[in-house]
Amino acid sequence: FRASEIVNNLLNFSRTGGTEFTDVNVNKIILDTLALLEHQFKTTKIQVQDELCEHLPPISGNPGRLQQVFLNLFLNARDAMPGGGTLRVGTSNGEGVSVAISDTGAGIPQEHIQRIYDPFFTTKSTPREGQGKGTGLGLSVTYGIIQEHAGKIRVESRPGEGTTFYLDFPLMRKAVNV
Repeated sequence: FRASEIVNNLLNFSRTGGTEFTDVNVNKIILDTLALLEHQFKTTKIQVQDELCEHLPPISGNPGRLQQVFLNLFLNARDAMPGGGTLRVGTSNGEGVSVAISDTGAGIPQEHIQRIYDPFFTTKSTPREGQGKGTGLGLSVTYGIIQEHAGKIRVESRPGEGTTFYLDFPLMRKAVNV
């Protein structure tokens, strides 16, 4: 059962092509993405706390693209907590759907905050070689996907305390006039 669930999640994740929008349950995408990473979080001593709003309305979106957003943010949180820590994921319902993703990791220095969405900018490095571990594309791709969904993303971070990403999605996709 567990193996088939993982395979199904991977197959769903691989279907990220296209820009077709449907009604999307954000909580389900978050839970599916957390399930994909469950083993990694356990082996890296990261506790996951989900505070998902039970009655979250659907948003108009592309499930595969949104899963890419959550995967990127969850993997960044994991990398920020090499000695373990806590990943909190919460959703809420207001004018749209809001998601907060917090980690208790190293944090992002203030001088880097303005550049984190720039393509190829990375703060990840391996301790010995000092060479970049990340490609610097994860947050750039994430930002682009959020824009595709007429959403907003912002970050708050304190070095040594952790980072929180806030995502806001409208309930209905705004029409784009061309």
